[in-house]
Amino acid sequence: MLQPPHSSLQVAAVPAQRVPVRDRDQDAPWHTEAVCRRDEAGLFFAPSKEPTAARLSREEAAKRVCARCPVMVECREHALLQPEPYGVWGGLTAAERRVVLARRRRREVELKKAARATANRIAG
Repeated sequence: MLQPPHSSLQVAAVPAQRVPVRDRDQDAPWHTEAVCRRDEAGLFFAPSKEPTAARLSREEAAKRVCARCPVMVECREHALLQPEPYGVWGGLTAAERRVVLARRRRREVELKKAARATANRIAG
């Protein structure tokens, strides 16, 4: 499993499905350009038993870091594809990523239904 770019650990692999956002050295993984690599990892992950107000403040600070990151979209897609269950990734909290994933699943179901309906009309 990939380690967060904001950790001090070296990442072994990058998912093949990542979204290309801009031209860069294709040999360099997206996370090497992540702004959060220079920030404290604690900003992106909750300490145990963190009070709600402190969590919200910390998450907003992490999102501000993400907002200026050149690889925010790749980071977000990584977190959605894994899926990463904790932390702020690509400007989204774990709860926000769950909403995005649920919307994507609903959209896929709708597209499949529409394709079946179209196929039935053509065949019928």
